[in-house]
Amino acid sequence: MAVSAKAFQGWRAMAAPMETTADLCRLAGIKRSTLAQQLVRGRVSVSTVVKVARACDQDPVETLSYFEEYQDLRAGSRPPTNSELISQVTYVCILELVVARSKQPAPSPEALPELCAFPHRYSVRGWFEAVDPGDLRQQLSARTGVAPQNLSAQLSAGRLASQLAVEAARIAGVSLTSGLVATGLLTPDECGWPPRGRERALAELSDADLVLLARDRLEALGKVLKKVETEEINNSALLEQLG
Repeated sequence: MAVSAKAFQGWRAMAAPMETTADLCRLAGIKRSTLAQQLVRGRVSVSTVVKVARACDQDPVETLSYFEEYQDLRAGSRPPTNSELISQVTYVCILELVVARSKQPAPSPEALPELCAFPHRYSVRGWFEAVDPGDLRQQLSARTGVAPQNLSAQLSAGRLASQLAVEAARIAGVSLTSGLVATGLLTPDECGWPPRGRERALAELSDADLVLLARDRLEALGKVLKKVETEEINNSALLEQLG
């Protein structure tokens, strides 16, 4: 969700009163034409706001909280739950951890495989499912007016609009910034995610729970791959019919 260009200009006047538009674009690594077009249209994207905030040495969470659309972002920010932390671990890393534990009971942290960086390909869907109380898509659709099939399409593509991510977190009762970490808009450090938090969350799982987690991840992956295979077969059949 974009913010008002007028509000952005007001924030900019306070955060970087001496910087020209060209200076801000150069520092933020964005094209002048991109920012100019957004200002003319009256809406500035949140990704632009975050980039400019970082360039001005401003806290991105505090900056977004300045705007009406995200005014409760800072107040609603808190540490992620263990489920959210684990949702940002790939199935490959989970399988490697299962193998490591099977070879050495209660291995030391140094003996465990290093976790992959995140956000990753399945971060958004993983986070959404981790915080889903059971009817998150329905509630999110009802509150925002976004059709469930549109939500499903975004999740399948590994993305989620910022407004939807914040609203989903609000419905689920978790930190309002967590979804923005999963989408890659904000970094874990900017949102107060603890260092090695994922490792500690995984360490609290018993061997049985870890194996069940691996099973669930593989089952979900299997469904995705099966869907892709089916679509490829259907596309091939259609091309053959068209000659």
